[in-house]
Amino acid sequence: MQELLRIGCASGFAGDRADAGLPIVAELAGSNGFLVFETLAERTLALCQLEKRRDAARGYSPALERMLPIVLGPALANGIRIVGNFGGANPRAAAVRIRALAREAGFPKARVAVIEGDDLTASFSPEELAARETGGTVLENCPEVVAANVYLGASPIAQALDSGADVVVTGRVADPALALGPVVHTYGWDWMDWPRLAAGMLAGHLLECGAQVTGGYFADPPFKDVPDLATVGYPIVEVAGSGHLVMTKPARSGGIIDVRTVTEQILYEIHDPSAYLTPDVVLDITDVELIPDGPNRIGVIGARGKARPDTLKATVFIEGGMLGEAEISYAGPNALARARLAADIVKQRLAARAPELEFRVDAIGITSVLGNLSAQAWDEIGGAPEVRLRFAAQHARRELVELLLDEVEALYCAGPAGGAGVRRHSTARLASASCLIERERVAPTVMFAETPA
Repeated sequence: MQELLRIGCASGFAGDRADAGLPIVAELAGSNGFLVFETLAERTLALCQLEKRRDAARGYSPALERMLPIVLGPALANGIRIVGNFGGANPRAAAVRIRALAREAGFPKARVAVIEGDDLTASFSPEELAARETGGTVLENCPEVVAANVYLGASPIAQALDSGADVVVTGRVADPALALGPVVHTYGWDWMDWPRLAAGMLAGHLLECGAQVTGGYFADPPFKDVPDLATVGYPIVEVAGSGHLVMTKPARSGGIIDVRTVTEQILYEIHDPSAYLTPDVVLDITDVELIPDGPNRIGVIGARGKARPDTLKATVFIEGGMLGEAEISYAGPNALARARLAADIVKQRLAARAPELEFRVDAIGITSVLGNLSAQAWDEIGGAPEVRLRFAAQHARRELVELLLDEVEALYCAGPAGGAGVRRHSTARLASASCLIERERVAPTVMFAETPA
């Protein structure tokens, strides 16, 4: 019998815990398992694109430098292969860095495969992309596209593993494809075996957000208690050749795997339970069953699949102007009235100096998430002992954004009593849009960063 495939996920986003992979490596040691890293949200990719424009040798995910040095050596020493979208906007540069880390860890012959083909920036004109935009007109009359990246599927990942890769680094791929690639490589599933591909894609979907399926983003005491969340174990999925899945986590780790946590993650970011579109298969979860299989073990069966879509989703980035943020605090007796006066001063000043600039004012922890500060909101705040105001604006003209930040800083001496702790920051922004790209216009490639001696 073929050994059961086990895949662990050590990261759900670029800012995840750097040491999460070590317990998984210890759990998978000697099993020919896989460790996947998902580090590439749309925002992260946008930041990578900006960094690559500044430095052609950079532009990969910042998570690479935090996460891989800790786990790369132990993983390679235990025969555990790694698949991650660390490549960001520059997978080749990421592979060069991974090769250097492997040499430092004592594995100079480690084979690092690079998946490319997701960057369509040079393949489509702005007009062609605008014609393919879905759900908006962000790209209408856009003179220049900063970057266009399509979501690749799992096939090139499986190909790289078939060719002997120890580490596979990708750019933009569908998140669940990071796990589906190792599954297809291991079991040799046909790329038109929709039921099995659906099961493999569901395995990747359950893994892709890291600790969300083991109690992170789930805990809500006392309604949903999670034991020892400070040492939460990141997930491991066991995949049988039949497509049967079992979700679990490392032994003696914190967190929890149960029907509730698995249910929440299955439904996470699913718009249509009968048709979750991915590059490799359309996943139908309407008949999925969750079966307890012991402590922190949940079996998952019943995934159904339909033929993959004819088009692939792409994210297109264009210049989005400047974002500026400035904050100031008021504390002590009458803090609310002084904060309200400060906000009114800035509003009056900007109405006279830059009436075209739209900005928002939040009282952090009071109305910073649920809406802007209206007159009614001020009245509902009550006698707050301290108020932290945040002013924010986005505009194509940097000087208008900086003007808002100047006005907030001037509150030190030209505003209400007791203002303190001003922080200001401005950064270039990218706006994004989604497009549907014909599959025949996308050509993924697999290459190796360096042939071992």
